[in-house]
Amino acid sequence: MKKTNLDNLLSKEWIITNGIGGYASSTIIGANSRRYHGVLVASFNPPTERKVMVAKVEERIIFNNREFQLSTNQYPGKVYPEGYRYITEFSRVPMPITFFEVPGASLQKTMFMVHGSNTTVIEYKNTSNIGYQLWLNPLYAGRDYHALLHERARNDFYMAANSRYRVIYPYHGSEAVYFRHTAGVFVEGRTWNENLEYPVDRERGHDYREDVYSTGYMSCMMAPGATVYLVFSTDENIMDASPEHLKADELNRLESLVPEDISSPFLADLLVAGDQFIVDRKSTGGYSIIAGYHWFTDWGRDSMIALRGLCIATGRQEIAASVMRTFLGYMEEGIIPNRFPDYKDDVPEYITIDATLWMFVAVYEYDLKFDDTAFLQEIYPKLAEIITHHMQGTKNNIHMLENGLLAGGKDGIPLTWMDARINEYSFTARAGCAVEVNALWYNALKIMQYISGRVGKKEERYAELSERVKHQFERSFWNADSYLNDLVTEDNEPDPSIRPNQVYALSLPFSLLSREQEKQVLETVAENLLTPYGLRTLDTYHYKFKPAYSGDVWSRDAAYHQGTVWPFLLPEYFIAFLKMHDHSEEAKRQVESQLLALKDHFYKAECIHGISEVFDGLHPLEGKGCIQQAWSVANLILLIMKEKLDV
Repeated sequence: MKKTNLDNLLSKEWIITNGIGGYASSTIIGANSRRYHGVLVASFNPPTERKVMVAKVEERIIFNNREFQLSTNQYPGKVYPEGYRYITEFSRVPMPITFFEVPGASLQKTMFMVHGSNTTVIEYKNTSNIGYQLWLNPLYAGRDYHALLHERARNDFYMAANSRYRVIYPYHGSEAVYFRHTAGVFVEGRTWNENLEYPVDRERGHDYREDVYSTGYMSCMMAPGATVYLVFSTDENIMDASPEHLKADELNRLESLVPEDISSPFLADLLVAGDQFIVDRKSTGGYSIIAGYHWFTDWGRDSMIALRGLCIATGRQEIAASVMRTFLGYMEEGIIPNRFPDYKDDVPEYITIDATLWMFVAVYEYDLKFDDTAFLQEIYPKLAEIITHHMQGTKNNIHMLENGLLAGGKDGIPLTWMDARINEYSFTARAGCAVEVNALWYNALKIMQYISGRVGKKEERYAELSERVKHQFERSFWNADSYLNDLVTEDNEPDPSIRPNQVYALSLPFSLLSREQEKQVLETVAENLLTPYGLRTLDTYHYKFKPAYSGDVWSRDAAYHQGTVWPFLLPEYFIAFLKMHDHSEEAKRQVESQLLALKDHFYKAECIHGISEVFDGLHPLEGKGCIQQAWSVANLILLIMKEKLDV
């Protein structure tokens, strides 16, 4: 079904972040379309415990006895007001800027966050040659970002004020929101804005109606060229800061993210987008990486994959080392966490077999980039401990077989990245010897051989074991139809499903196959799984193939890894493709051409200046899942910088 103009506008979103897990996000027309949208979504235990403190701000221009409502909301059966009709342009660079034009007057709205602080600043500027009254009405929520708010007792949203700012407590015992406006007068007027509808939540099978609260509005007389700032924060100290200086600091920070030798505007914008995932973790005092916005926290697998593009390829050595220390600091029985929880009283999860192995790839690329022997010496005991635990057996039945291959998993517990599960039902459990896990296991052993030499150990057991794995790998995984089986059980029963996991046998630093075999695998992947936006997770002829990622939680999870397209896999395919073609200029031009669809998506669809988590398997046209996914952005940065592509 063709989208209406309003549907099209509602499908385009933006997000800005603050480096500690908080963010501001909405659609380009300012209508919140999902529970995760908000002007200030604060992180109270960085980078977790996120709450929507300020849902949105509604605006009106008033002059010559006429009133123009600039906001847009969706209610049951209607859209009101229809302020999107007054928007002439939305720009994402360097900050989200919305341009409004009503008959005889215009307004520019700019939003930014203060890095390292749960603070959002909104700048309004009268860009017309006449003066007018600007009416601004903040709407508050004060609830967990996974939840929705419904009308509560009228004594909620306690507000106090002094000569400089106001403080609002959404409920008794809640965290405070500090609010300041640099011009105009505040008029108290308490009211609930009821039954806001969020269509994305409805499409995803969730509750989708919410009530938000207003404590009053600001009335500002705006002369031509005049500016007013609204500052929302959970940090009282920020109320004394100059909004102009805060804006200048953020502009300088954004500019500093792009090295002077970067000439590609696309790569420059990817670098800025990629920085959104790098966050402080309060529990360690170091850095971590958010897996995706809006709802993911920091995941081990995603972090280890993404830091290669976000930090190592870009030369951010201190952050890269800190991220690895963060996860090694939480290691248990040779396994790093696959996920840090949302809430401080919960414990990290260790349901993973591949996240820990990805760390070896990150360490290897880190050392090639930075030549940091001291760091290798620091973490070498931990890395050796990881290998020992995997050889002897560790959590979730992870263990090495006599033939050298690595196996793991049991009923209902998916350990690979194909980890969709509801309660005890796993959609793609893949218990046994997974193809990408053993490609990673082989690479981990080869990398340990390399590192042991770098730190003066020169342990031969890693070389001997890696040769045993390589010898067995072809015998177990090679399919007579010239590709790699996706899985082999411990009883040596193969799963011949054509999945993208086999591409890692080609793209990782140390290959397991002959040149001819690599070529055949690549051809199989290209013929069955390659799309302009990523690789399918299952070929379309398989009986379990799901053509669309849509519906409620069960329907989406059932399709998550059964054909759904993942953009983060595409750079891995292209790295293998360029390797097969000896990195020739002609091959690079082909890759550059095939990346144009993803580039177009980055600038024009779903999250403006973001790359979605997934696309439909059969007809991948619209981005779905998270609007901004770390490894989707990071792997594209890695590919472009590694291969020096001109995109």
